[in-house]
Amino acid sequence: MAVLSQRQEKILKLIVERYIKEPIPVGSKVLSKILNCSSATVRNEMATLEDNGLLEKTHTSSGRVPSEAGYRYYVDNLMELKKMNAEDMLKLQIVFKNQQLALSDVISKSLQIISDMTNYTTVVLGNSSHENLLKQIEVVPIDEESMVVLIVTDRGYVEHKNIKLQDVSTDEIKKTVGLINNLISGTPIDEVSKKLEFEIKPIIGNYVRQHEQLYNVFYHVFNDFSSHDVNVVGRTKMLEQPEFSNNVEKIKNLFNKLESEDTFSSIEEDDDNNIKVFIGEESKIDDDVTVIKTKFRNGNEEGTIAIIGPKRMEYDRVVGLLEYMRENIER
Repeated sequence: MAVLSQRQEKILKLIVERYIKEPIPVGSKVLSKILNCSSATVRNEMATLEDNGLLEKTHTSSGRVPSEAGYRYYVDNLMELKKMNAEDMLKLQIVFKNQQLALSDVISKSLQIISDMTNYTTVVLGNSSHENLLKQIEVVPIDEESMVVLIVTDRGYVEHKNIKLQDVSTDEIKKTVGLINNLISGTPIDEVSKKLEFEIKPIIGNYVRQHEQLYNVFYHVFNDFSSHDVNVVGRTKMLEQPEFSNNVEKIKNLFNKLESEDTFSSIEEDDDNNIKVFIGEESKIDDDVTVIKTKFRNGNEEGTIAIIGPKRMEYDRVVGLLEYMRENIER
């Protein structure tokens, strides 16, 4: 790509930031007033930026809008991070300083706040199930019918789930737990349900009288655990974006993508926790969508947080919000 002059960079930055605020193509007259030069000069520079693939013309206006490459150039070279305002910071600090909340709840509540503040969709991808191996399960009785199942992984991650069993003896429960621990320990969490079905189900009746009830309960416990990797907040926020508001097909396609866990697993995963920006086609969701994401680590827990918005999203604000979140999660 050709090297841009300072004036061309300033024009590109102005067009991107004006278009983010209001999705109306930007004309040379507006820019000439800001830059204190003639409209003809600005038009020439805009034509050069268009030739370089950084701006696009729309059919309905003589103004220009940023192209995908234009947004990329802006993010990589021109963007200045926006400081969080006091109100936004206070809302998030209240959640992060709440000692009563588990980390997963802190992240979920923070993402809800960010979704409300930005009108974008937010996502947290927890520890990937296939990377967690089952170490053991334990059962803690609460009363005659209720108990808590603890699932412990090799990474020290513990998930608990309340279950109810009717007319099942403690001995039968112990036998089932022993059978699962002996035969399935070391299995990736997201493969446990399959192993239960093909390895435990055929033989559990030989050892346990109430085998059907016990098998079903443990099958659902593992199935729930392995499918809790993705939490999406504010799916309908995209309806409020002009890019999607009047296009029924686009909305349908986007909602189908946001309902599918494959969409989120296809977002590129990295070992480092730098903030990554996937614009348009790179997002693998929609050409008019941007995904900004980062990994986080806190003790044994790790995952990815992401913000999904229109390609015309407030990049400077969102990157700042994600940095703030990651720092507080890892603190």
